Amino acid sequence: MPITARAAVLRQMGAARPYGDSRPLAIETVTLADPGPGEVLVAIRAAGLCHSDLSVINGDRPRPLPMALGHEAAGVVEALGPGVEDLEIGDHVVMVFMPSCGHCNPCAEGRPALCEPGAAANGRGELLTGRRAFVCEAAEPINHHLGVSAFAERAVVSRRSIVRIDKDLPFEQAALFGCAVLTGVGAVVNTARIRAGQSAVVIGLGGVGLSSVLGALAAGASPVIAVDLSEDKLALARSLGPVQTVNAVDPDAVDQVRALTNGGADFVFEMAGSIRALETAWKMTRRGGTTVTAGLPPPDAALPVNVVSLVGEERTLKGSYIGTCVPSRDIPRYIGLFRQGRLPVDRLMSGTLSLDDINPAFDALADGHAVRQIITFG
Repeated sequence: MPITARAAVLRQMGAARPYGDSRPLAIETVTLADPGPGEVLVAIRAAGLCHSDLSVINGDRPRPLPMALGHEAAGVVEALGPGVEDLEIGDHVVMVFMPSCGHCNPCAEGRPALCEPGAAANGRGELLTGRRAFVCEAAEPINHHLGVSAFAERAVVSRRSIVRIDKDLPFEQAALFGCAVLTGVGAVVNTARIRAGQSAVVIGLGGVGLSSVLGALAAGASPVIAVDLSEDKLALARSLGPVQTVNAVDPDAVDQVRALTNGGADFVFEMAGSIRALETAWKMTRRGGTTVTAGLPPPDAALPVNVVSLVGEERTLKGSYIGTCVPSRDIPRYIGLFRQGRLPVDRLMSGTLSLDDINPAFDALADGHAVRQIITFG
């Protein structure tokens, strides 16, 4: 009997807002191939809405269409393809949106977030195995989003796109660890390697940015300063711990941060995906400091950098992809910190919804009214 699932499929980018009216994501019944060698069939239980999904919907980051979206999720293993011997049916897993082959140069160097075959497969809309496992009712292949396609009741994914977790962690919390936490916390502890007592500024308080705030607090950074346009998000940041806040609307926002950090912060994290925000982050960074960006603006966006400042002030500008993570190492570590109360990532949840409500939910995300909305299944 064929494996079927309801899935949110994008067939055209750049739909007019509001999405609740234009409905760019169609809920379709798709057929899944049986998991092939090195693949796993997962019943999705929870999936988070992220700006990386939104950037495909609005056309900022073009992807091959049609595509089943969604990349931050947790679920249950339903079937194993040939060669998958380290998982069992019934295992709980978290999805990772960059599969790692284990043998390319970055993987061999211990940098699986930069896996070259994984990046190429994601760009083509394929699984790491080179397959597309979704087809629509008309037998048309459906592309995978970042090897996951989690806005669906079921998904076939590469074994190298998932990490097994303990079964007692609620799925809606577990899903956050696959993107928001992995990216945001990882940017602080892996990419920046921040030390206790160093100052940290986070610009952009979505799920990733607020995870960076939590990571900076857990690492002992001081002061920790959060910057955003939304007073509601600034209030949420303050509620997470000893966090000072600056509204980016203020014309003297840079001066405020420099005053709070005695001339500029040791580390400034840009998580808004905006060139203007990155320019602001650069201005808030001290001489000898480091500006880290995990935001993803449109591919043609460019940053003008004052080379004299880069050299004469020994500045560092670093990119951070998936928090420079080693997923099999970092996801269990971050879950452990969550259990200890040191990473209260459940505070980032804006609510749960059904798959049928996904289009207006993306309006809430685009308008900045939500941090992490979670689709729940079953």
